[in-house]
Amino acid sequence: MKMHTQPVGDLLREWRQRRRLSQLAFACDAEISARHLSFLETGRSRPSRQMLLHLADLLEVPFRERNSLLLAAGYAPVYSETRLDSPDAAAARRAVDLVLASHEPFPALAVDRHWHLVAANRAVPLFLAGIPEELLQPPINVLRLSLHPQGLGSRIENLGEWRAHVFMRLQHQIDLTNDEGLIALVKELETYPGGLKPRENHEAEFGGLIVPLKLKSDAGTLSFFTATTVFGTAVDITFSELIIESFMPGDAFTAAAVREAMGE
Repeated sequence: MKMHTQPVGDLLREWRQRRRLSQLAFACDAEISARHLSFLETGRSRPSRQMLLHLADLLEVPFRERNSLLLAAGYAPVYSETRLDSPDAAAARRAVDLVLASHEPFPALAVDRHWHLVAANRAVPLFLAGIPEELLQPPINVLRLSLHPQGLGSRIENLGEWRAHVFMRLQHQIDLTNDEGLIALVKELETYPGGLKPRENHEAEFGGLIVPLKLKSDAGTLSFFTATTVFGTAVDITFSELIIESFMPGDAFTAAAVREAMGE
């Protein structure tokens, strides 16, 4: 867990400003006076544990950072962080594996908050044939794998568009979490070739509303769009940060080609 030396009031103010809320607007949302909020942010008043959790919930502070807020205020953390390979996580891990398996024969994978591969179904290796072993050494970062020129980067037909989509999504995560690991990942991915093309003409496929992933293959161009699943009822840090990415076939050719490759 990242430890903060800043006063809790400074952290609250940073989260409010990150959400682009004025002190008055946030005080109204929290149903407290602007004066009370000002006292909390300047350290003239110490928030109660209940008040701190209330404010963090309104600001959509991630569970990991809510624990840091509590520690900064002198309270014990309330959110657990369970290792995925621990016995306590066995039942939840089975739920993840069930979701992944249910998407077969099409690829689906689970990643942590830094986009490291946690689990994958049997179809994901279809993407990985021919990729150098050094890129497949754990922990595998799926965004590095997708944009690296020796990874999928050389196989993505609409690489500029896909890169723009990836960077936009990462920036959204950074805006929400201020995660230093994600900031470092963006800096690394920006060094890879491919350019940025925010919009290309895919109106015939998805009405121009969805960015497809178009992969070159021996069978022809495979077109996918992705759907994201999160565990909305998670009360553990690890599982609240888990993301499942499901790759849906974008056309009949892709669906047939994947089914054939999977032996169906």
